[in-house]
Amino acid sequence: MYGKCGHLKDAVNLFDEMPDRDLFSWASIFTAHNQANFPRQTLFLFSRMLSRDGLQPDHFIFASLVKACACLAASKLGQQLHAQFVLSHFSDDDVVKSSLVDFYAKCGLPDQASKVFHSIVSKNVVSWTSLVYGYARIGRKNEALELLHDMPCKNVHSWTALISGFVQGGHCTESFRLFNQLRSEGIDIEEPFVLSSLIVGSSSLAMLELGKQLHKLVLGFGYESNLYVSNALIDMYAKCSDVLSAEKIFGSLRERDVVSWTSIIVGMAQHGQANEALSLYDDMTKAGSRPNEVTFTGLIYACSHVGLVDKGRQIFESMIADYGLSPSLQHYTCLVDLYSRAGHIEEAENVLNTMPFEPDEAAWAALLSACSSQAGNNETGVRIANHLLQLGVEEPSTCVLMSKIYASATMWESVSTVRRLMTAMESKKKPGYSCVHLGKENEVFYAGETMLHPMRNEIVDLLKELDSEMRKRGYKPDTSLVLHDMGEEEKERQLFWHSERLAVAYGLLKSARGAPIRIIKNLRVCGDCHTVLKLVCSIVGREIVVRDANRFHRFKDGVCSCRDFW
Repeated sequence: MYGKCGHLKDAVNLFDEMPDRDLFSWASIFTAHNQANFPRQTLFLFSRMLSRDGLQPDHFIFASLVKACACLAASKLGQQLHAQFVLSHFSDDDVVKSSLVDFYAKCGLPDQASKVFHSIVSKNVVSWTSLVYGYARIGRKNEALELLHDMPCKNVHSWTALISGFVQGGHCTESFRLFNQLRSEGIDIEEPFVLSSLIVGSSSLAMLELGKQLHKLVLGFGYESNLYVSNALIDMYAKCSDVLSAEKIFGSLRERDVVSWTSIIVGMAQHGQANEALSLYDDMTKAGSRPNEVTFTGLIYACSHVGLVDKGRQIFESMIADYGLSPSLQHYTCLVDLYSRAGHIEEAENVLNTMPFEPDEAAWAALLSACSSQAGNNETGVRIANHLLQLGVEEPSTCVLMSKIYASATMWESVSTVRRLMTAMESKKKPGYSCVHLGKENEVFYAGETMLHPMRNEIVDLLKELDSEMRKRGYKPDTSLVLHDMGEEEKERQLFWHSERLAVAYGLLKSARGAPIRIIKNLRVCGDCHTVLKLVCSIVGREIVVRDANRFHRFKDGVCSCRDFW
């Protein structure tokens, strides 16, 4: 009863007081944790059930455990449970099989889901819908549509699964195309979950105007009070750099859940508004809402950008001590970033060496970035760069950091090694592009490709004009960021044609006077372009918002919201 009514704490207290616990009581407490969105705790409690009470799972337990694995996309553990289920006396249970179909679909393994699906005797709409979602999620459109066509009992939730599958798999354009097609065919799918999925899609594409159109649909259908939809709108506006609209929707909510609070906190943190994010966290805890892992990622990230080392450390410790959450690699990487930015290099390196995860490239790069930008840390920087060479580097931005470290230590052979590595990456890496959003129009620019653009002359003339004014203000191109063997003049020319500069120039030429320029970039903004954009926003008196692979950069009055550390 307590679990179904959302009173998890009362359910846990009552469960702990029970002198004897049978499979039914364990299944109830598992279900309570799943419903409260604490799947990790469900799996942790399962180990207690085995060790303390010596019970073996029945079909109800299997279904709850598989559901927890599906929520976490814990493929290895889920497969182990599947094997255990097959060997049990309950191997013919269709409810567990349906849960397994959902599990494999959410783990991106629709072919395995299909095998389980075809073994189900009485297939219901849940199992059909899960399989449709699984194929849509990995972009296998034809199989997904064929399944939907064959469904004997399809309903609006089936269409929702198809559209949300495309969105969550990163096939957002396909989801909008399908939605428009269905509407033109007169299929009534205007329901909250479809709209919330599409809003998530517009935020993934960072298409503010598309998100605004969906917001109008929401208002037209009267779904503005639906919490799923409102949360999606908060997230969309934050990711599309319209934080004021995100705040407005958040402020209008009659009820708020952990997703509402987390969306606005993370949004504020990503836009460099750390104090607002921390203040919202205080409000969240006062309101009795329990933060989750994503909330803490946003909070530590916020602290790192304003140098609140003690506060960030306190929040990290509170996550473990007060909320019983296990930090992930991402949390430790944020902690490393927090210490590094504040100059606590030793402390940051200690975290990397003692954390319960093998540090990946991103974790080491966070520390290397600090060594590169702060004086007196060359020795540590060289040691980390050497380690990264042995580890194997995949990101060009890491190579840039390594090259700067080696160059400052006059280790020219190592600089050459990194440059050769960078050259080898050129053929493999995705091309850098910047997309500028101008109302209903979007224009994509690839580095160095303006020769074919119809407005080539106007773009080049404006860039030259801006370059001349920037040099008067002391700008000197940072050619150390060009890791190619060429003369200084050619290096400057390479920087001149970076895609974000082309996108800004086009935006200035085509947008309304005084309107902000909004750009999405698939790679990290290079250091030289970052300097250029700060100068350009000051010269033209415009706000320029860039969403790159790492974060948001809001350039205004000659400064950036990231405080020159990203």
